[in-house]
This record gives sequence, structure tokens and C-alpha cells, in this order.
Amino acid sequence: MIRPLTEEEKTALLKRQRLGRLACIVGGSPYIVPINYVLEGTSIYSHSLPGTKIDGLRINPAACVQVDEIADDFHWASVMAIGDYEEITNAKEREAALDMLLVRLPHLTPVESFHRNQTAEPSTLVFRIRIRELRGVAES
Repeated sequence: MIRPLTEEEKTALLKRQRLGRLACIVGGSPYIVPINYVLEGTSIYSHSLPGTKIDGLRINPAACVQVDEIADDFHWASVMAIGDYEEITNAKEREAALDMLLVRLPHLTPVESFHRNQTAEPSTLVFRIRIRELRGVAES
């Protein structure tokens, strides 16, 4: 039986997971890619090299991150976080966001670790999706 998730269940699922799918609009068409992320407060934090999704999000910041847990075909939960893309360029905020990412995702950080020690403009972008709405359902 499919049922809506409570606010607490939606938040807990987002906190437990580290892999989601970021959806945005690029050139007038839907575009979706997997991302690693950290949930902190009412924002999802992630990182990226420049590319298609960043180009699209800079033009249209509306975004959605979908995350799920699947035990089997009849036991699963799915959450969709709808919000707005925001690039983090302030040095202190960027450093704090990178620290969160490094703690939660240590196996994915060689690029970020390298760029943190450079004096030039970093090529790795740090961003957040400020969540406006959470939707979630589960079947069990």
C-alpha cells in the first residue's frame, strides 16, 4: 500500500542517503544527473565541475533532488526536494560547505581537497538547493 511520508520521515530519508538525482531544465528540456549530497537544515549541499547542469541552473535555478531507498519492489520510499539552486561563492560559506561534504563523503573528495589548497579560483563549484517543498511516498 502506497502512503505519504510524514515530514519527519522525508527529512530522515534525505539525511540517511548520500546519492540523489538532480533535475533541472537545460535548453528548455528536462535534464537529470546523479549527485552526491549532504542535507543540512533546509538545504541540500553538493559540488560539481563546470558543465551542462551548472550552465542550466545558472540560467534557471529551479531544481529538484529525488532520493529513494529501495528494499524490493514492494518496500521502498522516495522523497523529492523541490527548491532553488544557489552557488556558494563566499569563501567562509564555501569552506563550511566543503567541510560538510568532506566529512560525509570522504571517498569523493580528491578534487575538492586539492582545490582547497590552491590560491587560484577553484574549478570545483559548491552549491546548495534551498528546499521550498518536500514530497514523499512509500510502499510497505
